[in-house]
Amino acid sequence: MANTVTVLGINGKLGQEVAKAFVNGGWRVIGMGRGNQARLDGVEFVEGDVTIVADTKRAVEGADVVINAINPPYDQWDKGRVEAMLAKILLALKGSGKTLIFPGNVYNYAAKQHLIEPDTKQNPHGDKGEIRKRMEQQLLAASKDGLQVLIVRMGDFFAANADGTMLDLMVMQRAKSNVLQYGGDLSLHHSWAYLPDAAKVFVKIAEARQNLSAFQSLHFSGHFVTGTQMIDAIQEVMPKRAKVVCVPWGMMKFIGLFSPVLREVVKMRYLWDEPHQLQDKELDALLGENFGTPFKEAVALSARSYLPK
Repeated sequence: MANTVTVLGINGKLGQEVAKAFVNGGWRVIGMGRGNQARLDGVEFVEGDVTIVADTKRAVEGADVVINAINPPYDQWDKGRVEAMLAKILLALKGSGKTLIFPGNVYNYAAKQHLIEPDTKQNPHGDKGEIRKRMEQQLLAASKDGLQVLIVRMGDFFAANADGTMLDLMVMQRAKSNVLQYGGDLSLHHSWAYLPDAAKVFVKIAEARQNLSAFQSLHFSGHFVTGTQMIDAIQEVMPKRAKVVCVPWGMMKFIGLFSPVLREVVKMRYLWDEPHQLQDKELDALLGENFGTPFKEAVALSARSYLPK
């Protein structure tokens, strides 16, 4: 009998990619959302709201693994809202013996913490980092009460047609006008995760869950490249060489006075001014050599989707 996974947040880009990866891996896949906008082949849809414990319990019934692909917009993180949402999910999973895989990021760490390993001390920079640290403390507590929790920490996602990702917002916004943007110094490194590869990491970890701890953080190195490397890779698929400019942070800050989401994005500017490299020898060994899509190929597949047809 195939293993079963439930993906909470099936309509988001992460939820969709993860669901497709599990389908391709031979799993039975259940996707939960408020509506069935994604309509993915091989996915059994369950309508529900993660803030309603009974809905989540119904969606995860019979599942061995649960993926939390819920990620509200930045401006909905405050006032304890995301912690409250996570608490409802954990209540639905309490004592179930299931495995919850939770996507993490680098927000939990100091701006100057350039190398981030699973045992690196968390010292958040800014309110988003404090929120993520509190959420991981909730997850740790849940792991002591009959739930395995595996955090998969990754860099910024990128993929084809991935609206709202950092590649979309920070680099490709003006690509159709033959202009590329970048958020920081082009000589600095930045951590990226090609979304289809990231989804396969979830599958690999789910398959190895019995050999992992009750609570464990795993760091996917992805592509740690300079701004120049990213821009050069995109230039290779541009119809003609594009102009490269800095993200207009000053203008974004002004617009942020009227746009709550943009206001919160500007607060994360430090991520473009400091390199944060994720490293994890245990996960590297689990994934094996030559895992994932080569950088230039992944960028080409992604960048082409932003260009005129």
